Amino acid sequence: MSETSQPHTSEPSATVVERRIGDLSRSHEMRRRQLPRALVVGVTAGLIAVAFRWALHWAEWWRGTVVADAHAMGWRGIFIPLALAVGGAVLSVALVSRWAPEAAGSGIPHLKAVLDHLRQLVGPRVLAVKFAGGLLAIGSGLALGREGPTVQMGGAVGQIVGGWLRCTPRERRTLVAAGAGAGLSAAFNAPLAGLVFVLEEVQRDFGANVFAATLAASVTADIIARLLLGQTPVFHVAIDAIPELDLLPLAGIIGLVAAGFGVLFNRGLLASLDLADRLRARFAVAPAALAGLLTGLALWFAPDVVGTGAPVLERMLTGEMGLLALAALFASRFLLTLAGYGSGAPGGIFAPMLILGAALGLAIAAGTDTLLALSSNDLRAVAVVGMAAYFAAVVRAPLTGIVLMVEMTGQYALVLPLALASAVAYGVAEYVREPPIYQALLARELRAARQHERLAQPLLLELAVAGGAPFDGRRVRDLALPAGCLVVSIERAGATLVPTADTVVEAGDRVSVIVAPDAGAAVSLLRHGAGI
Repeated sequence: MSETSQPHTSEPSATVVERRIGDLSRSHEMRRRQLPRALVVGVTAGLIAVAFRWALHWAEWWRGTVVADAHAMGWRGIFIPLALAVGGAVLSVALVSRWAPEAAGSGIPHLKAVLDHLRQLVGPRVLAVKFAGGLLAIGSGLALGREGPTVQMGGAVGQIVGGWLRCTPRERRTLVAAGAGAGLSAAFNAPLAGLVFVLEEVQRDFGANVFAATLAASVTADIIARLLLGQTPVFHVAIDAIPELDLLPLAGIIGLVAAGFGVLFNRGLLASLDLADRLRARFAVAPAALAGLLTGLALWFAPDVVGTGAPVLERMLTGEMGLLALAALFASRFLLTLAGYGSGAPGGIFAPMLILGAALGLAIAAGTDTLLALSSNDLRAVAVVGMAAYFAAVVRAPLTGIVLMVEMTGQYALVLPLALASAVAYGVAEYVREPPIYQALLARELRAARQHERLAQPLLLELAVAGGAPFDGRRVRDLALPAGCLVVSIERAGATLVPTADTVVEAGDRVSVIVAPDAGAAVSLLRHGAGI
């Protein structure tokens, strides 16, 4: 039997009301102080995002020139793109390994750990290494995106600005979250998507302070990007007319198929990281060299499929690619992204996910061409639906995907097919219990690090216990919590219980645990026990 402790109500109601009013006043004062700081973060993150995008534009232009000159040399020229890709991959990974290992990959799992008090963020170091390493990796052709790096650099900007302005640790974390949203906003020219991504995925905090700071920073960063780079989103898709309701069944099919390939992508990405670890144990630069080799071959035979992938997306949207071409594109881009990310190079999976999703949606449309006569406008809508569905299956942040697609197309009328496809993809991926990719990457990072670095401060961890989780149905005394962990409260059916050793934890409970700085290794155990 579980305890039936009543909520704590020892304070007089007048005192409770006065305290609540005081809390609201302090919260308002904090937002008032944070808004100017968030504007500084937005301006700085926007300028860095613009600089990164410009640098990559010129790097990709130079890479295309080099490859064209190599083709003019005949088959002997194949060694030039191979050397370019291998050299860029190895140098970028060496830079990250030597100076900032936390800058590997997209950096979003690292930001999540920072905001959960699990890791520390050295802003200047991460910012410099991520910029230079990302330029080397993506500029040399690795099939990675610049959006993840821009998000981490935005978070680093928030940390730096918080240090300049002598903010409290809590205020710094708010600025880190705001900087992450500003980075995504500037990367896509999509301010609402930047805000929603922070609230839905990175911070998962719908508090007024985080909301206000992230909104201010995201809008400011987007203004900077639009002033310097123009108004068009990076992956702009022109939808000229409202799609017919006849497309809804197709959207459902796209969501179902996207769920399967999204689960495959998540598992493949984790497997590529495991394989890279085994190769790295024998020869340190082997994963980077292998990724560079595959990229170099793609540079020679199909240069459009490497790098950020913007040119190949434009080709897809013309509707000229058939089913076999789309399948080959999906397979090659899938493999190149896994190899590039597994190498440890600084680069994200945001843009690769969108390209894979568009290819998947268009391939399904091409496969049903005998049943549905789709116009060019409908095909572009299908591509957008595929992007949102694949994003929902992989990241498990459907609202971010829907908002991003609406901002990219300027068509609110797409919300219905986007929502249907995303809901199906999300539901199927959840049903098979495949963890979201950033959550899985975070868990892997924490296991690998073994939490050698102390928590920045004592952590109040709130865990929602899932049905069938290891903690479900067990007494507090039987949870086998490590030293330094203390269960302080349990929220159940709107009531707050003060637990004893005999209190039984039930599915749906929200358990609050204090974790001491020296007990950081217990965080992953607690998350596993709650079924997170």
